[in-house]
Order: sequence, then C-alpha cells, then structure tokens
Amino acid sequence: MQAEDARYLKKKVKVGSLDVHPTEKALVVNYELEATILGQLGDAMLGDKKDCQKIIRLKSLDNSTDVAALAREVVDKCKLIHPSKLSEVQHLISYLLTRKETTRDGHIPLEPPTPGLCEGSGEAANLNQLDTYMEMLYEDMTEKVRGASLILQLARNPDYLEELCQNETVLGALARVLREDWKKSLDLSYNIVYTFFCFSVFSNFHTVISHFKIGSLCMDIIDGELQRTDQYREQLTKRKKGGDITADPARLQQDYDRNLKKYQTVVEKQDQVLRVCTYLLLNIAEDVRVEEKMRRKNIVGLLVRMLERESQDLLLLVVSFLKKLSVYMENKDDMADLNIVEKVSRLVNTDNSDLLNVTVRLLLNLSFDAGLRAKMIKVGLLPKLVALLSEERHQQAVLAVLYHLSVDDKCKSMFTYTDCIPTVMKLILNSSGPQVPLELMALAVNLAANKRNAQLICEGSGLRLLMKRALRHCDPLLTKMIRNIAQHEGPTRALFTEYVGELCEVVSSGRSDEFVLECVGVLGNLSLPDLDYCQLLTKYNLIDWIKESLLPDAVEDDLALEVVVLLGTVASDQAAAELIVNTGILTALLNLLNAKQEDDEMVLQIVYVFYQLTRHESTRPEVISTTEVPAYLIDLMHDKNTEIRRVCDTTLDIISENDNDWAVRIQCHKFRWYNSQWLDMVEEAENVDTMGGEEMAGGEEGLGHSYLHHSDVLDHQGLYSDGMSSPESEEYPGMNGHTEGSRPSSNYTNRFSADLEQFADDLLKKAGV
Repeated sequence: MQAEDARYLKKKVKVGSLDVHPTEKALVVNYELEATILGQLGDAMLGDKKDCQKIIRLKSLDNSTDVAALAREVVDKCKLIHPSKLSEVQHLISYLLTRKETTRDGHIPLEPPTPGLCEGSGEAANLNQLDTYMEMLYEDMTEKVRGASLILQLARNPDYLEELCQNETVLGALARVLREDWKKSLDLSYNIVYTFFCFSVFSNFHTVISHFKIGSLCMDIIDGELQRTDQYREQLTKRKKGGDITADPARLQQDYDRNLKKYQTVVEKQDQVLRVCTYLLLNIAEDVRVEEKMRRKNIVGLLVRMLERESQDLLLLVVSFLKKLSVYMENKDDMADLNIVEKVSRLVNTDNSDLLNVTVRLLLNLSFDAGLRAKMIKVGLLPKLVALLSEERHQQAVLAVLYHLSVDDKCKSMFTYTDCIPTVMKLILNSSGPQVPLELMALAVNLAANKRNAQLICEGSGLRLLMKRALRHCDPLLTKMIRNIAQHEGPTRALFTEYVGELCEVVSSGRSDEFVLECVGVLGNLSLPDLDYCQLLTKYNLIDWIKESLLPDAVEDDLALEVVVLLGTVASDQAAAELIVNTGILTALLNLLNAKQEDDEMVLQIVYVFYQLTRHESTRPEVISTTEVPAYLIDLMHDKNTEIRRVCDTTLDIISENDNDWAVRIQCHKFRWYNSQWLDMVEEAENVDTMGGEEMAGGEEGLGHSYLHHSDVLDHQGLYSDGMSSPESEEYPGMNGHTEGSRPSSNYTNRFSADLEQFADDLLKKAGV
C-alpha cells in the first residue's frame, strides 16, 4: 500500500462484557477496537482488531456510598457503557462493596502505592512529550523529579506500558538516574521505582526489570535507607542526651523537637520508598530463580529489619513477603537466626485486620519448626493467639498454629491457664455440620491428652454433650478426643460408666469403620473396678465379635490391636478372665501373635493379656498348661523392645512362683543366656579335643587356648549370634534362624518333651563342674 493512496483512518469500537477487577475496587470494561485504513474511494485498504480493557477505579467506594448514584455517574462518564446496562453496573458495584478482601487461601491483596511523592502531579502527562520528559532527567534535581513524575503518570496507564517498554532509551535513562542519584532525593527514587513497579505488575514485562537490574538496585536502596534511618536515630539520641552541658536546656529541647519533626517527615517518605521497592521485589519474586538470587543478597535480613517500621501498609507488605519466603527451609532458618518470632510478636496486637491475618499465617509457616514453636511460647504468644479464636476471619489459621503448639507435651499444660479450652468446647458444640472442622478437632484431640485439660473439658456437662454429639453424628475425630479423655485415671474416667452400654452397642453393631475403632479404644481405656466386664461381654454378645476380630487379616490391624487392648482391660476382672479362657480366645491370641510377631505394639498388648490372665488363680493353670504361652514368653524374654521384655519378665516370674517345672525351665534358659559365651568356649574346646587334641588346635596357640586366655575375648565376633543363644546350639536359633531385626518364632512349641533339666546337667558335666 502506498502512503498517498490512504485517505483516512476509521475506528470502530465493539463493547463486550462488564466485570469487576480481581483485586482492586474497580470495574473492568472489555471492548474490541477495530481500526481500518480507507482509500481515496472509501474502500478498506488495511484493517486490524485488538481486544482492550478500560479500568474504572472507584476509590471513594465505602459503606456510606450511594450505590445507585455512583452507578449513574459511571454510566454518564464512560461512553463505553450503554445506559441500558445501568442495573448491571449497580449490581457489580454492590458486589465490590460486599466482597471480602481475603481470598480462600488467605492471600491478602495489597493496595498499589499511591503517588504521594510525585511533584508536578497537577501537570497532565502526554505520551507525545515523552522525549521532553526524558530530557528533564539530565537537568537539575527539581527537573529530574518533575520529569520522572510525568513519566510515572504515563506508566500508571496500562495501555501505555507496551509502548514504554519498547522505548529502551527512556527506560535506560530512568535506570541510570536512579542508580546515580537515589541517595540524593527520596522523591526521585520513589517516582522512578514506581515507574518500574508498574511494569512488574505484569509477568510479561519482568524482562524489563531484569534487563536494567532494577531488583538488585531496589535491594541496595532498601539497605541504604535503613542505614540512614539508624544514623538519624543515633543523632537524635545524642541530641536528646544533650552533649553541651553549658547550653540552654530550653534551646536544646527546641533543637531536639525540630530535628525530631524533620526525622518523622523523612521516615514517612522513606516508608513509601521502601514500600514500592519491596512491592516490586515481591512481584518479580514469582520466579523461583529470581527469589533465590534475592536470598543470596540477604532479602530476608532486609525484610526482618523493616519489621521495626511503624507504617502498617509497609508492614503488611513486608510480612506478606516473609510469609512467601518462609515456605523454604533455608529462608526459615535465616529468619530464625534473626529472631523473627520476637519481632513479629508485637504485630499480633495490631488493630489492622489485614496485617493481623497475614502475621498469623506467617507464624503458621514458622510453627512447623520445633525451635520456633518454643520461642513463640517464650515470648508469650499463646494467650494472644487464643484471644483471636473468637474472630472468624483469623480462626482457621489460629487453630492451625495452636495445633502445632499443642504437639509439644510441655506446651499442653500451658493451655490450662488460658481461655482456649472453653472456647474450643464452644466451637465444637456449636459446629453446624455433622463433622467438626479438622483443625479444631486436631487441637482438641491434643489438648485432651493432658490430664488437667481433660478435667476442664469434663467440667459441668462437658463430657455428656461431647458423647451425645459423637454418638449422634458418628464422628470418629470427636470420639478420638473422648478416647484421650478416658485414658486419664481419676474422677474423669469414672464419668464414663453411664456411657459404656452405648459404646458396647456401637461395637457389637458389626461395623468396622473408624468410628467403631475409636469406640473400642474408649472401652479399652476404661479400667474401672466397679464395672462388670463379664456381664458386658455376654449382654452385648461381644465374645464372638472378639474371636472373629482376632483372626489374622480378618479386620484392619488397627482394629485388631484395639481389640487386644480391650481384652487386656477386660482380663483384669477375674470372671471376665475365666470367660476369655473358656471360650477359646486364648488360642486365637496365640495364632494372632504368631501371625503378627513383627508388630511390636501388637506383641506387647498380647503379652499384657497373658500377664493379666496369669494374675488370677482361676485362670493361671489354664495359661500354664497351654505350653505355647510360656514358650512364647521365654522366646520374647530377650526381645529388643524394652516394654516387651519387662512384661515378659513379670509374667514369667508369676509362672515360676506357681509351677516348679516351668520354674526349672525358665531358670535353665536364663542360665544359658547369661553364660552363653562360656558354654560356647567349653563346647568348642571339647570338639577340638575330640578331633585330634593339640595338633588340630594348633598347639599352644590353638582355638581352645585363644578363647580361654585371650584378653579381648568379649570382642570376639564368633561368641555371639543373634543375642538370644549360642551359635552352635541345635536347641536354640542361630544366625540362620531368622534375619536381622526380626523376631524368631517360638522355639518351644514342640520341644518341651525333652527334659531341659537333664540337658543342663549334661552341659555342666561337659564343663567339668
């Protein structure tokens, strides 16, 4: 197309949809702009279309705004909106007025910086004068500030960013002036950084920021301004003390007040510069690689230092940035070294809801670290956080922080001296849905693990209301909380007597879900002397259900374990113990022990049932006559688990006191265990003599000699096998008997026809005793 052929340009605007801005109080008008170049005869020679947006910011929108009047004003002033859409505009404004500022993930939209430092703001900028504005950057400071201010006006219009981005000369001049003169003028720094901030709002313009290294420069500006503040404070402190004692005190005070006012003015400007620099860094930190570069330049240290500022807008931005950084362990460790908890704790008292919310969420990220949790308790954050539970906006995040604090046993008791337990009880009982929120129940379950907390929960009709709700909604988490309450001895456990029947009905219903599992757990904790367990087992037909549950792989392992725990509790009653033995449950326990011998907790609880059964004179003979029980106990007597060894020893002591045959067998086993090294040496020496005396043994330095006389005989690896028996013995499992870390099967089940006492005598004769 030749230029002389074109006659004029025709523009056509097609209005699209209306919408609200995602973060600001503004309306967005979508429209399509079609431009056509017409020839001399009016025919279309060249055309193009472009999707555009117009943002109408409603800065004065608040609760006192007349929505209808504002909607009419918007329609009258914006030619893109047809008068027929007045009702739609009114509806969108009403939505903006009631829209919550906090999104579902807790992100708080940050307001863009205000052009408060722009000088010459009364002068309207024109894109065609861009070169003139750039030339001002080479004049004196006043003209530099004015030129930067006018360029900022253009940058604040998103429609101009593309054209500004392509003008590298202007952007290069701005970057150069900022780098050279940022120390000379806060106004100049603010205007230029704000210009680049406008580019940082959009990800596709982040290359402009990186190309001119504005991010690194912003960090230098932040560091420099913080150092300048420290110098101002030091000077003020000296003036307040009064270095010249001969000077008039009134003049000194007047001089101090004048400098204090000047300092406060500088701090206000600094806060705006720091805010726009931090905001720019936050925008470009969406790229993880850029964030890593910032970390290497100590961005965490700069942000933590800015926590001492008083500007709430700046603090909101700084804490939001710290929250973003705290998800990485390296940043979290840096924050811990800089005492982040102590510096953030003062912000929990703020009246700014946005700042408070993001502060709590920062504390939530930090609370995953045990050391930082301890610091939160030390600085007194617990009562402050508990006080926030009643505020719905902060409730979820506060509950999560309190849950993390309640994980530590030392902290659980501290909740007793706050209003946390009454508040938690109120929230649980007033919960609208069938299931209580997860964060709330997680905290409640942890609190109930403390005895004093459990007593506070049960005060009044607390336990009755909890049981009623748990049984009505079949809530497993609420039942888990009740189960933790039931584990504490004392008056709280006695309160469960009236609910035992209802719990047994749930257990006998035939279900095997989590709710039933927790109900069995509650019953397993109810060791009450006045409870007739035998009657409960027969009335609710629990015997058959227990036998079926003990079959290997019949139910989930967790449920099987709780059934065994329940048996251990029930077996404390003599009548119930007799019922257990007479109905064949003892055999089922042995089969389960054989199948689950790798599960320490299962083995421990089964052994505890054996212990309970041997305590009663009426059931002890049956347990002893069933030779597998003592055999398994002997086999487990030297288990790696301390608790299993302790229960086995106690049970075997009872058996030894009441059965002489088993007493000899147990004593023989202990003898062999404690003297296994000596017995091995004797047997091996005898084997050497049998095979050829000293010739086979290697003379004086032979095998028998080395075992009997070598000084480090205890370090010889051949003296031990699995720690249970001699490596050469046929009667005991050796190195090939079971793999490392596993529990051997019972070695006594079919071997007690041999007389162990005779076996011991033979060994003693061989040893020459």
